Amino acid sequence: MEQANPVILFDGVCFFCQFWGRFVLRHDRARRFRLGTLQSEAGQALCREMEVPSEAMDSVVLIEGQRAFRRSDAVLRILAGLPWPWRWLAVFRWVPRPLRDGLYDWIGRHRYRWFGRYETCPVPAPEDRKRFIDG
Repeated sequence: MEQANPVILFDGVCFFCQFWGRFVLRHDRARRFRLGTLQSEAGQALCREMEVPSEAMDSVVLIEGQRAFRRSDAVLRILAGLPWPWRWLAVFRWVPRPLRDGLYDWIGRHRYRWFGRYETCPVPAPEDRKRFIDG
C-alpha cells in the first residue's frame, strides 16, 4: 500500500494523541499529512506492511515512502513538515536519540493518567475525514 502522502498513526483512544492529531490537521496548511489510528484496520494493516514492531503500538508512527519512524524521530519529522513557527522545533533532532526517546517514553507512560483517554476512538469531523486513511 504505497502512500502518496506521509501517514501519521497515533493512539486513537489517548486524549493527548488526539490533541496531537488535531494540531497537525490545523497547522498542516499544505495538507501534506494523512492520519490514522493505530487501532483501526487500515492502521494495523499499514503497520504490518511496514513491519512496525508490535511494541510500537504505544507510539506515534510516521510512514514516509517505504520507511517507518517512531517516537521522537516521528514527532520531529512531522514538525519539520509543518510551516513556521512549528518547523523550527525540528532542531531538537540534534539532541541524542536516547535523551529524546527517554522523554518521549516518560510522557507516554503517564499520558492516560495526565490527559485521560476515550472509551473508543472519536470520529473525525466531517471536514477532516478525507485526511484519514480509513475514510
